[in-house]
Amino acid sequence: MIKLLSISVFLSLLLPSAVAYAQTFSVCHGYDCYYKTKTTLTSKDELRIRNLLQKASRSAGDERKALRKAIAIYEERGATVIGVRDKPKMQFGKARIKGQMDCVDESINTDSFLRYLQARGWLKHHMPARRMTRGSFIDGRYPHWTAVIMDKSGQSWAVDSWYEAGGGAPDIMPLQEWKRRGYGGER
Repeated sequence: MIKLLSISVFLSLLLPSAVAYAQTFSVCHGYDCYYKTKTTLTSKDELRIRNLLQKASRSAGDERKALRKAIAIYEERGATVIGVRDKPKMQFGKARIKGQMDCVDESINTDSFLRYLQARGWLKHHMPARRMTRGSFIDGRYPHWTAVIMDKSGQSWAVDSWYEAGGGAPDIMPLQEWKRRGYGGER
């Protein structure tokens, strides 16, 4: 009997389970990742995200459109758990306020989510790349961070959710275009 029980336990560890496990993230907020709040996507969130990306698997353009919606779902879950709706852009003088996010928080959160999607095998036309920055004060722009994806042709795309309130769809544009922007509050 004990032998049979040990074999079933061993097999249950080896074989994939039908039970879906939710993904938990540390969501950065408060500027420069001052606070980290554990946020778990529900199985309903994951199903919505997976379905969005599966329906958009025909082309890289379709996948980028679906990513905008998927990231909005992820951010909405984070805002619900934190209990505060992030305001768009950075509010100067509002550091260390729970729920408020600067571009560092936003880019880390988005990058983490993109890497989760890749690990799940849900990205068919893109892969996460290293986060990037633009601006240096000297060039008249405030430093600004973004998450980045790269398509199969090698084209890099900025995935910037900083301009919208939490749960809003991010801007996704060619990275070189994104790098040229940012003067006078330009997206």
